Amino acid sequence: MFLKNYNLKNKTVFVTGAGKGLGRACAIALAEAGANLIIVSRTKKDLDEVSGKIKKLKSKCKSYVCDITNLSEVKKIINKQTKIDILVNNAGNNIPEHFTKVKTKNMEHLVKINTIATFNVAQLCTLKMIKSKNRKKIGGAIVNMSSQMGHVGGQIRSVYNMNKWGLEGLTKGMALDLAKYNIRVNTVCPTFVVTPMTRKFLKNKKFKKNTLGNIPLGRFAELSEVASAVVFLASDAASMITGTSLLVDGGWTAK
Repeated sequence: MFLKNYNLKNKTVFVTGAGKGLGRACAIALAEAGANLIIVSRTKKDLDEVSGKIKKLKSKCKSYVCDITNLSEVKKIINKQTKIDILVNNAGNNIPEHFTKVKTKNMEHLVKINTIATFNVAQLCTLKMIKSKNRKKIGGAIVNMSSQMGHVGGQIRSVYNMNKWGLEGLTKGMALDLAKYNIRVNTVCPTFVVTPMTRKFLKNKKFKKNTLGNIPLGRFAELSEVASAVVFLASDAASMITGTSLLVDGGWTAK
Protein backbone atom coordinates (compact mmCIF):
# COMPACT_ATOMS: atom_id res chain seq x y z
CA MET A 1 0.00 0.00 0.00
CA PHE A 2 1.53 3.28 -1.12
CA LEU A 3 -1.15 5.77 -0.09
CA LYS A 4 -0.26 7.15 3.35
CA ASN A 5 -2.95 7.87 5.88
CA TYR A 6 -4.77 11.20 6.15
CA ASN A 7 -6.75 9.90 9.14
CA LEU A 8 -6.15 11.97 12.30
CA LYS A 9 -8.23 9.81 14.63
CA ASN A 10 -7.03 9.95 18.26
CA LYS A 11 -4.83 12.96 17.48
CA THR A 12 -5.29 16.14 19.50
CA VAL A 13 -4.78 19.39 17.59
CA PHE A 14 -4.28 22.86 19.07
CA VAL A 15 -5.46 25.63 16.70
CA THR A 16 -4.98 29.35 17.34
CA GLY A 17 -7.19 32.03 15.81
CA ALA A 18 -9.82 29.34 15.29
CA GLY A 19 -12.89 31.56 15.51
CA LYS A 20 -12.87 33.00 11.99
CA GLY A 21 -11.42 32.66 8.51
CA LEU A 22 -8.55 30.25 7.96
CA GLY A 23 -8.38 29.10 11.58
CA ARG A 24 -12.06 28.17 11.59
CA ALA A 25 -11.74 26.32 8.27
CA CYS A 26 -8.66 24.44 9.46
CA ALA A 27 -10.26 23.42 12.76
CA ILE A 28 -13.35 22.02 11.01
CA ALA A 29 -11.26 20.25 8.33
CA LEU A 30 -9.07 18.63 11.00
CA ALA A 31 -12.21 17.40 12.78
CA GLU A 32 -13.48 16.01 9.45
CA ALA A 33 -10.20 14.03 9.32
CA GLY A 34 -11.02 12.60 12.76
CA ALA A 35 -8.96 14.79 15.09
CA ASN A 36 -9.99 16.12 18.48
CA LEU A 37 -9.58 19.88 18.80
CA ILE A 38 -8.40 22.47 21.29
CA ILE A 39 -9.33 25.85 19.83
CA VAL A 40 -8.52 29.37 20.98
CA SER A 41 -9.79 32.75 19.84
CA ARG A 42 -10.62 36.13 21.35
CA THR A 43 -14.36 35.82 20.76
CA LYS A 44 -16.55 33.36 22.67
CA LYS A 45 -19.43 33.53 20.19
CA ASP A 46 -17.14 32.45 17.33
CA LEU A 47 -15.63 29.65 19.41
CA ASP A 48 -19.06 28.33 20.38
CA GLU A 49 -20.13 28.21 16.73
CA VAL A 50 -16.98 26.38 15.61
CA SER A 51 -17.10 24.05 18.60
CA GLY A 52 -20.69 23.12 17.73
CA LYS A 53 -19.69 22.21 14.16
CA ILE A 54 -16.77 20.10 15.39
CA LYS A 55 -18.92 18.18 17.86
CA LYS A 56 -21.45 17.40 15.11
CA LEU A 57 -18.56 15.64 13.36
CA LYS A 58 -18.22 13.39 16.44
CA SER A 59 -14.91 14.95 17.46
CA LYS A 60 -14.14 16.28 20.93
CA CYS A 61 -13.54 20.00 21.25
CA LYS A 62 -12.26 22.21 24.04
CA SER A 63 -12.43 25.96 23.48
CA TYR A 64 -10.77 28.86 25.29
CA VAL A 65 -11.21 32.60 24.97
CA CYS A 66 -7.65 33.85 24.79
CA ASP A 67 -5.48 36.63 23.41
CA ILE A 68 -2.39 34.76 22.24
CA THR A 69 -0.18 37.78 22.94
CA ASN A 70 -0.89 37.21 26.66
CA LEU A 71 1.87 34.73 27.48
CA SER A 72 0.69 33.79 30.98
CA GLU A 73 -2.84 33.11 29.67
CA VAL A 74 -1.53 30.94 26.82
CA LYS A 75 0.82 29.08 29.15
CA LYS A 76 -2.02 28.29 31.55
CA ILE A 77 -4.19 26.87 28.75
CA ILE A 78 -1.46 24.74 27.18
CA ASN A 79 -0.11 23.42 30.47
CA LYS A 80 -3.53 22.13 31.54
CA GLN A 81 -3.91 19.92 28.43
CA THR A 82 -3.39 16.17 28.78
CA LYS A 83 -1.67 15.96 25.41
CA ILE A 84 -1.09 17.83 22.17
CA ASP A 85 -0.03 15.99 19.00
CA ILE A 86 -0.38 18.72 16.40
CA LEU A 87 -0.24 22.53 16.46
CA VAL A 88 -1.73 24.77 13.80
CA ASN A 89 -0.18 28.14 14.58
CA ASN A 90 -2.69 30.25 12.67
CA ALA A 91 -3.49 33.45 14.60
CA GLY A 92 -2.13 36.60 13.01
CA ASN A 93 -2.94 40.01 11.62
CA ASN A 94 -1.88 42.61 9.07
CA ILE A 95 -2.08 46.40 8.94
CA PRO A 96 -1.02 47.48 5.41
CA GLU A 97 0.99 50.72 5.42
CA HIS A 98 3.60 52.18 3.09
CA PHE A 99 7.06 51.59 4.57
CA THR A 100 7.64 55.34 5.05
CA LYS A 101 4.36 55.67 6.94
CA VAL A 102 4.44 52.61 9.18
CA LYS A 103 3.34 53.65 12.66
CA THR A 104 5.56 52.31 15.44
CA LYS A 105 2.57 51.07 17.46
CA ASN A 106 1.26 49.11 14.44
CA MET A 107 4.68 47.59 13.70
CA GLU A 108 5.09 46.54 17.33
CA HIS A 109 1.57 45.07 17.43
CA LEU A 110 2.25 42.97 14.31
CA VAL A 111 5.60 41.74 15.62
CA LYS A 112 3.93 40.85 18.91
CA ILE A 113 1.13 38.76 17.36
CA ASN A 114 2.77 37.43 14.15
CA THR A 115 6.24 36.70 15.52
CA ILE A 116 6.57 36.71 19.33
CA ALA A 117 3.21 35.07 20.11
CA THR A 118 3.68 32.53 17.31
CA PHE A 119 7.10 31.61 18.73
CA ASN A 120 5.75 31.34 22.29
CA VAL A 121 2.79 29.14 21.32
CA ALA A 122 5.08 26.86 19.30
CA GLN A 123 7.57 26.50 22.14
CA LEU A 124 4.90 25.81 24.78
CA CYS A 125 3.12 23.26 22.58
CA THR A 126 6.42 21.57 21.75
CA LEU A 127 7.27 21.22 25.46
CA LYS A 128 3.86 19.61 25.99
CA MET A 129 4.30 17.35 22.94
CA ILE A 130 7.70 15.95 23.95
CA LYS A 131 6.34 14.94 27.36
CA SER A 132 4.50 12.08 25.64
CA LYS A 133 6.66 9.00 26.24
CA ASN A 134 5.93 7.55 22.81
CA ARG A 135 6.37 10.82 20.89
CA LYS A 136 9.23 9.54 18.73
CA LYS A 137 7.14 6.56 17.68
CA ILE A 138 3.85 8.36 17.00
CA GLY A 139 5.39 11.58 15.72
CA GLY A 140 3.97 15.07 15.87
CA ALA A 141 3.44 18.03 13.56
CA ILE A 142 3.51 21.80 13.72
CA VAL A 143 2.01 23.80 10.86
CA ASN A 144 2.82 27.50 10.96
CA MET A 145 0.44 29.62 8.90
CA SER A 146 2.70 31.75 6.77
CA SER A 147 1.94 33.49 3.48
CA GLN A 148 3.19 33.92 -0.06
CA MET A 149 4.50 37.17 1.47
CA GLY A 150 7.04 35.00 3.28
CA HIS A 151 8.58 34.29 -0.15
CA VAL A 152 8.10 37.50 -2.14
CA GLY A 153 7.83 41.19 -1.34
CA GLY A 154 4.54 43.03 -1.34
CA GLN A 155 3.69 46.70 -1.63
CA ILE A 156 2.45 48.27 1.62
CA ARG A 157 3.33 45.01 3.38
CA SER A 158 6.89 45.52 4.58
CA VAL A 159 6.12 44.67 8.22
CA TYR A 160 4.06 41.63 7.21
CA ASN A 161 6.93 40.58 4.92
CA MET A 162 9.31 40.90 7.86
CA ASN A 163 7.02 38.77 10.05
CA LYS A 164 6.41 36.03 7.49
CA TRP A 165 9.99 35.77 6.21
CA GLY A 166 10.98 35.47 9.87
CA LEU A 167 8.40 32.72 10.33
CA GLU A 168 9.87 30.80 7.39
CA GLY A 169 13.30 30.96 9.07
CA LEU A 170 11.88 29.98 12.45
CA THR A 171 10.16 26.99 10.84
CA LYS A 172 13.42 25.70 9.35
CA GLY A 173 15.27 26.12 12.64
CA MET A 174 12.49 24.41 14.59
CA ALA A 175 12.39 21.54 12.10
CA LEU A 176 16.08 20.82 12.67
CA ASP A 177 15.84 21.04 16.47
CA LEU A 178 12.70 18.90 16.69
CA ALA A 179 13.56 16.19 14.17
CA LYS A 180 15.03 14.00 16.93
CA TYR A 181 11.56 13.88 18.54
CA ASN A 182 9.94 13.02 15.18
CA ILE A 183 8.06 16.33 15.30
CA ARG A 184 7.79 17.80 11.81
CA VAL A 185 7.52 21.57 11.28
CA ASN A 186 6.30 23.19 8.06
CA THR A 187 4.50 26.26 6.79
CA VAL A 188 1.44 26.69 4.60
CA CYS A 189 1.71 29.82 2.46
CA PRO A 190 -1.57 30.96 0.94
CA THR A 191 -2.14 33.66 -1.60
CA PHE A 192 -5.09 35.95 -0.91
CA VAL A 193 -8.11 34.13 0.46
CA VAL A 194 -11.40 35.95 1.04
CA THR A 195 -11.59 36.05 4.85
CA PRO A 196 -12.80 38.68 7.35
CA MET A 197 -9.21 40.00 7.47
CA THR A 198 -8.67 40.28 3.68
CA ARG A 199 -12.22 41.30 2.75
CA LYS A 200 -11.56 44.91 3.74
CA PHE A 201 -8.43 45.10 1.54
CA LEU A 202 -10.22 43.57 -1.44
CA LYS A 203 -12.94 46.24 -1.36
CA ASN A 204 -10.40 48.44 -3.14
CA LYS A 205 -11.14 47.67 -6.83
CA LYS A 206 -7.67 48.65 -8.06
CA PHE A 207 -6.00 46.49 -5.40
CA LYS A 208 -8.32 43.57 -6.19
CA LYS A 209 -7.58 43.81 -9.94
CA ASN A 210 -3.80 44.03 -9.40
CA THR A 211 -3.91 41.12 -6.95
CA LEU A 212 -5.81 38.84 -9.34
CA GLY A 213 -3.37 39.85 -12.07
CA ASN A 214 -0.54 38.37 -10.00
CA ILE A 215 -2.22 34.96 -9.62
CA PRO A 216 -1.71 32.85 -12.78
CA LEU A 217 -4.74 30.69 -11.94
CA GLY A 218 -6.76 33.92 -12.01
CA ARG A 219 -8.71 33.58 -8.75
CA PHE A 220 -8.36 33.83 -5.00
CA ALA A 221 -7.78 30.68 -2.93
CA GLU A 222 -10.72 28.96 -1.24
CA LEU A 223 -10.65 28.39 2.51
CA SER A 224 -11.01 24.65 1.85
CA GLU A 225 -7.89 24.63 -0.35
CA VAL A 226 -5.74 26.06 2.44
CA ALA A 227 -7.35 23.83 5.08
CA SER A 228 -6.66 20.75 2.91
CA ALA A 229 -2.96 21.68 2.77
CA VAL A 230 -2.90 22.00 6.57
CA VAL A 231 -4.56 18.58 7.05
CA PHE A 232 -2.05 17.02 4.65
CA LEU A 233 0.98 18.41 6.52
CA ALA A 234 -0.54 17.44 9.87
CA SER A 235 -1.10 13.85 8.75
CA ASP A 236 1.10 10.80 8.23
CA ALA A 237 0.71 11.39 4.49
CA ALA A 238 3.44 14.04 4.99
CA SER A 239 5.59 11.93 7.31
CA MET A 240 8.84 12.68 5.40
CA ILE A 241 8.17 16.40 4.98
CA THR A 242 9.74 18.87 7.41
CA GLY A 243 11.39 22.28 7.32
CA THR A 244 9.69 23.43 4.16
CA SER A 245 6.74 25.40 2.77
CA LEU A 246 3.60 24.33 0.96
CA LEU A 247 2.63 27.24 -1.29
CA VAL A 248 -1.09 27.49 -1.97
CA ASP A 249 -0.67 30.55 -4.14
CA GLY A 250 -2.11 29.78 -7.57
CA GLY A 251 1.34 30.30 -9.09
CA TRP A 252 2.07 33.79 -7.65
CA THR A 253 5.64 32.88 -6.57
CA ALA A 254 6.41 30.89 -9.74
CA LYS A 255 6.98 34.09 -11.70
